[in-house]
Amino acid sequence: MKTDWQKAKKILMNDGIVVLPTDTLYGLVASVYSKKAIDKIYRIKERDKSKALIVLIYSLKDLENFNVKINKGLAKILKKFWPGEVSVLLSCKNSKFIYIHRGTKEIAFRMIGKENINLYSLLKKVGPIVAPSANKECFTPAETIKEAKSYFYNDVDLYINAGKKTGDPSTLIRIKYNNIEVLRQGKIKVN
Repeated sequence: MKTDWQKAKKILMNDGIVVLPTDTLYGLVASVYSKKAIDKIYRIKERDKSKALIVLIYSLKDLENFNVKINKGLAKILKKFWPGEVSVLLSCKNSKFIYIHRGTKEIAFRMIGKENINLYSLLKKVGPIVAPSANKECFTPAETIKEAKSYFYNDVDLYINAGKKTGDPSTLIRIKYNNIEVLRQGKIKVN
């Protein structure tokens, strides 16, 4: 019998959308390689089309897929925060991913650790995924699958229930020239 996480893998590899528990909140996720699924996320979330999406990765090597250049100084900073609940806005001038960065030429990445074994394993098999919070634009993030279903009904291919998920979103920072700018304080405090 297939587990929900095995079903999620198949769905994500076939242009589908899943609501699942991330390391912070419930996320509305799709493969970064599926423009079709990402366009659907914008539509069903009623998300501002100019806002970029967050991308979850499982290793620094995933950044190569986006042509994100990591020098030694940046790698050292990233290792302080990753894996962990800090999303890092990095330069991504690759026009191939304009449907994710929306012309901003920056993408917020977050590396998931092995303590989130199901999500970590999924990322290892499927590759990077976009993972905005599971809610409509300007509404509070879903804390339960019931709330997520009230937002998205049958527009999502699979819902993975992990009970109630509450708390802060990830902390969002930008790193430029090895300087850290905090854009949103979240779960992890960054000075």
